[in-house]
Amino acid sequence: MKHFDIPNYYKSNLISRIKELRKDDDPRKKNISPTKLDFGPVRFFIARHFGFCFGVENAIEIAYRTIEENPGKNIYLLSEMIHNPGVNGDLLNRGLKFIFNTSGWQLIDWDELKKEDIVLIPAFGTTLEIEQALRKKELFIETFDTTCPFVEKVWNRSHSLGEQGYTIIIHGKYFHEETRATFSHSIRNAPAVIVRDLEEAKILCSFILGKKGKEEFYEFFKGRLSTGFDFEKDLSRLGVVNQTTMLASETQEIADLLKDTMIKMYGAESIKDHYADTSDTLCYATYDNQEATYGLLEQPADFAVVVGGYNSSNTSHIVELCEQKIKTYFVSSEEKIISKNLISHFNIHEKKEVETNNYIPEKDVVDILLTSGASCPDAVVERVMLKLLSYFKGTRSIESVTNELFSEN
Repeated sequence: MKHFDIPNYYKSNLISRIKELRKDDDPRKKNISPTKLDFGPVRFFIARHFGFCFGVENAIEIAYRTIEENPGKNIYLLSEMIHNPGVNGDLLNRGLKFIFNTSGWQLIDWDELKKEDIVLIPAFGTTLEIEQALRKKELFIETFDTTCPFVEKVWNRSHSLGEQGYTIIIHGKYFHEETRATFSHSIRNAPAVIVRDLEEAKILCSFILGKKGKEEFYEFFKGRLSTGFDFEKDLSRLGVVNQTTMLASETQEIADLLKDTMIKMYGAESIKDHYADTSDTLCYATYDNQEATYGLLEQPADFAVVVGGYNSSNTSHIVELCEQKIKTYFVSSEEKIISKNLISHFNIHEKKEVETNNYIPEKDVVDILLTSGASCPDAVVERVMLKLLSYFKGTRSIESVTNELFSEN
């Protein structure tokens, strides 16, 4: 695996050492149980896999190298480099500007860009329409393209399905930058429709089976359909791809549901003519993080803390998994841990920050599960852990706990 040059203040000696220890001990990640750090009155259970992934580190390296090598130049980001407020804030402080916000609203007009300017494409990739607009400005986008290779893999899969005459069903959040990019690349040579979740997939299946009519279909999927989508023709051959940060289990459920629906319509003997069995297009880091979360949740604990950007798709899905089993607090940084008795955290259902009092139970030993999303620096995870640790009296030293951990291994 390639090693990237990212700023040291995103790294953590403690977290990195734990990751390296687990990697050396279990390189194939067969053991997804968490790492225990026993400080006496509080014990932390750290997920087997979390934090910066290949695509994120690649994007960060390119962004910071571009700043360093181009002093005095106007440098723009199409939108957030990754969904982490600390990283994006630091880039903005260094003079970079966003052309779009995360919802796709244009903040800087194309006319303001000159051909000597630099525009960075984020890890999510971008649409063909935006690529074309950049090329018209004679900007060399290939040099500053940080699109994650796993996102490009999805685009390639979509292209292959389109060439075989399949309609592309995209499992993703239609407002997300990555899904908008995948939709744009998919409709080059195929019809496409975006489904947000299993419930929307069930609605799609009701149209396929003729339980609902054409006009209702166009209205329900308005804004999520390729131009000229043919209701009678384009739902007869289907292939599924996904936004790389969606829940793997839900993508599989959607794929299974669509396959079963096509069997009902056309029969099992001709299913290959109507449904393309595609292997999952989820990225390795999203999959590993989700599997590690399942392993983390096997550990009994008092509550879980998930660290990451509130608009991070892969992080919100980790929160979703944790909430099914345990009280969970989703925080963007240690600053959200206000005191021993008060925490400010993001409610993914209400889409807003809320405050909770007395979140740390009064007991002799408190057990805390800790993990983060793929766009969260290890340094932030460590600061969250140390902030929580500071509220307990009579704790063992970090040195003694880590020495014990490494001597055991």
